[in-house]
Amino acid sequence: MRIALIEDYQDEARSSADWGSLPAGTEVIAFHDHMEDEDALVERLRDFDVVVGVRQRTWFTRSLLQRLPNLKLLMNGGGAAIDMVAAAEQGVTICTLGGTNTATAEQTWALTLALARNVVQEDRAMREGRWQTTVGVGLERSTLGIVGLGNLGGQVAAYGKAFGMNVIAWSRSLTPERAEEKGATLVTKDELFERSDFISVHVSLSDASRGLIGARELGLMKPTAFIVNTSRGPIIEEAALLAALRERRIAGAGLDVYDVEPIPHDHPFLALDNVVLAPHLGFVTKQSYGIFYRHAVENIAAFIAGAPIRVVPPPAG
Repeated sequence: MRIALIEDYQDEARSSADWGSLPAGTEVIAFHDHMEDEDALVERLRDFDVVVGVRQRTWFTRSLLQRLPNLKLLMNGGGAAIDMVAAAEQGVTICTLGGTNTATAEQTWALTLALARNVVQEDRAMREGRWQTTVGVGLERSTLGIVGLGNLGGQVAAYGKAFGMNVIAWSRSLTPERAEEKGATLVTKDELFERSDFISVHVSLSDASRGLIGARELGLMKPTAFIVNTSRGPIIEEAALLAALRERRIAGAGLDVYDVEPIPHDHPFLALDNVVLAPHLGFVTKQSYGIFYRHAVENIAAFIAGAPIRVVPPPAG
């Protein structure tokens, strides 16, 4: 059996799990780059039985799956990047891989603190020989607005409370009781954008959430407010966010996710000084990778034994 570990950017996959525990004759090959071109992906992956992806970095479309006849088992950190109907038709088993929710919540807070205290700007200034060029803002007594108060949003709410912030939240399904359990107060969507000093986005990407935050919502924000997105890029309309940042209608943004990943080298975000950027590091920790790739080894061993685990069922109908 041949196994491809794709988009292993940091060359961590092989050292993060015991691949040697798999049956003799199993070949494991890691690739450390991202491929967008379908023909190139087919050329790389067509001889592999198993592909281990990382979150939603590579999209396995119907067209791609149909050109990988040897593929039997496909894994990533979530099925959102896989055409599940096409996979079922091709007889490809889909398995999930775990990680740690705290990693993304911690990344959210890293971006929040970097924005509040101008960490990136001051680091650059010091390297250029300058000292104390900005004045930051404190978090205590400010208002943290959380869009989506699930597991991740709840962890971020706890961080906000620990820093003495007033926490408010909104989502379509959030109830006052659920918000209170997480230490937050339920408000309307408009009220959240109007009142918040910091806004953190924690909803899953779907047809309903794509473009959930657009020019209207950004227009409600205070000119001193910041927005942080560690969820998925398309939840915030990119053009609207770029315009708000360029025109200084909001104070800044902390972004870990983008419409296109890796972000293009000429992307306008890269030229702005009021945005802190990270290359989708939310789940990228030693601990999370350890769980992620250990699950991959367990999934492959179980599949070889004829009793697959962590299987995503094919779509109904």
